[in-house]
Amino acid sequence: MAELICVGAIAGAFGVKGEVRLKSFTSIPVSIADYAPLLTEKGEKKFEVVITGEIKNGLSARMSGIISKEDADNLKGTKLYAPREKFPELHEDEYYHADLIGLSVENLEGNHLGKIKSVLNHGASDLLEIQSESEKKSILIPFTRKIVPKVDIKNSVVIVDPPEGLV
Repeated sequence: MAELICVGAIAGAFGVKGEVRLKSFTSIPVSIADYAPLLTEKGEKKFEVVITGEIKNGLSARMSGIISKEDADNLKGTKLYAPREKFPELHEDEYYHADLIGLSVENLEGNHLGKIKSVLNHGASDLLEIQSESEKKSILIPFTRKIVPKVDIKNSVVIVDPPEGLV
């Protein structure tokens, strides 16, 4: 099976007629439907998606095979995936979050700081969550050109220049 990228999750039922609350992880939330049919993690279920509206913390949607509130509630928490080949090619200096996770992180001197655990966005800008092998807690580094001057996907390394005292 082709590489699958998580693009959203079912957050439960919306109403009583089989609509779902859908949390989209795409940069433009409603574009999640453009990647349909969406698959479950192991590809055992496929869903066509029709967005019916925007709601607090997500979208309302109709998904094939979900016809009742109970069906929607039973799928709460199900992550939804799209094949990698459905994604558009990126411009230089653009990255899919999935491509960054797991990359090694080094400072300008070449010292290994850890690996990227996740890419977070709480509204202002993206943050790289770096998990150090020596520390139990992770470090959050702003994902800006100044602080992250080099991303080398081919060699699986990200070079960072964090502000003094951050690391």
